[in-house]
Amino acid sequence: MNITVDGYNINYKITGEGLETIVILQGWGTHLGVYDWVADSVNSKYRVLQFDLPGFGGSDEPKTSWNVDEFADFFCKLMQALDIRKATLIGHSYGGRIIIKLAARDNIPFEIDRVVLIDSAGIMPKRSLWKKIKTRKYKILNRIFKNKVIYALFPELIDDWRSRQGSSDYRNASPVMRNCLVKAVNEDLTALLPSIKQDTLLVWGDKDTATPITDAQIMKEKIPSSGLVVLEGTGHFSFLEKPNQFRAIMQSYFGIGAR
Repeated sequence: MNITVDGYNINYKITGEGLETIVILQGWGTHLGVYDWVADSVNSKYRVLQFDLPGFGGSDEPKTSWNVDEFADFFCKLMQALDIRKATLIGHSYGGRIIIKLAARDNIPFEIDRVVLIDSAGIMPKRSLWKKIKTRKYKILNRIFKNKVIYALFPELIDDWRSRQGSSDYRNASPVMRNCLVKAVNEDLTALLPSIKQDTLLVWGDKDTATPITDAQIMKEKIPSSGLVVLEGTGHFSFLEKPNQFRAIMQSYFGIGAR
């Protein structure tokens, strides 16, 4: 299904017919279908909304490069458009960033019941000396390669160098979305965590290299009412790597009888 919100065409779907609502906020660069298993684990009891954020999946791309707060603002408009006044929020990776922002706000147009963060982003890693040197080297080379004369002399070499910089998420994104990603990863949300008052479940893969288990431990320490469940041997998409264990965790947390 599609809905127009603030001029953007947004792809979404709703499953389940429960009286209470759960909304799933996706990870960076994914599409809503990736989270069908998450929805299926709870939609026997809850009405579940899955949607593509602007610039993801089947939804329109932002006209400018948004920061996390702007994505959060848009999500509030989507909730109003769908007349959802209370919901539990489940966020994976980047979706977790948006939830942290919303849960820390004093005034939003809907009530957050509970929170589930799955391999969530939001903690800025400490940069090693090698990382600092690498970043400095990239900035110097990038500034040199932007010179039109130098680029005219070595266009193929420079284009090849540029194609190998950054993460796969960064390389695969459009220019607008690349800037959105840069804004996100350069913002540390640690200070907001104590402001999350909702009961919060953290689900993590202990082999996650994108948002390591140390991030989960920080969140557990900082979020007042939180608990951590670790899916051993899984990475950043822990819910897909051990789906049956994940389903059992979700059904236990939400009080759903096993099917």
